[in-house]
Amino acid sequence: AAGLITVSEPLRERLIELGAQGSRIQVLRNGVDLELFAPQDRAAARRELGLDADGPVVLSVGSPVPLKGIDLVIRATAALRNTTLVIVGEGPETTVLRRLARDLYLGERVRFLGAMSQQRLATVYSAADVLVLASAREGSPNVLLEALACGTPAVATAVGGVPEIMRGRAAGRLVHERTPKAIATAIRDLLAAPP
Repeated sequence: AAGLITVSEPLRERLIELGAQGSRIQVLRNGVDLELFAPQDRAAARRELGLDADGPVVLSVGSPVPLKGIDLVIRATAALRNTTLVIVGEGPETTVLRRLARDLYLGERVRFLGAMSQQRLATVYSAADVLVLASAREGSPNVLLEALACGTPAVATAVGGVPEIMRGRAAGRLVHERTPKAIATAIRDLLAAPP
């Protein structure tokens, strides 16, 4: 339609506050390939990845840059007993994050898998008990949509378009305070009462 604009939900609300006609604004959401990103057997996925973890597996996916808050997830993992953190992604902060995990004496409890294909990523999502997205800002994060499509709930900071995706407790837990303590508390809560 002529004059129709497509935006995220928060931007739509802001435009309406500024006087734009709500009927002329359309929210466009990201899509997910549901044939690729679908639940797999968790035990089989863990075997395929060589994850012999006895306890819960927490997953962080994204380029290791400060904005993503992977350091916060590592610090949160230090406060969680018998939990393995799997980090997927390669970037400028990988060496710093490896050092942090070592300095916190996490040893084999933190595993760095590097970058991987979308097909392999679907298996990783299915192997995890929870995805953690501790970003300082986001639009509509594909990793969150992909994890949920694989049946893996999430703990995510309530930034950008994340609250649009995380609309109920079945999706996981929103974190309003971007700290290791708040993240660890949300992970514990989710693991104690999974959807």
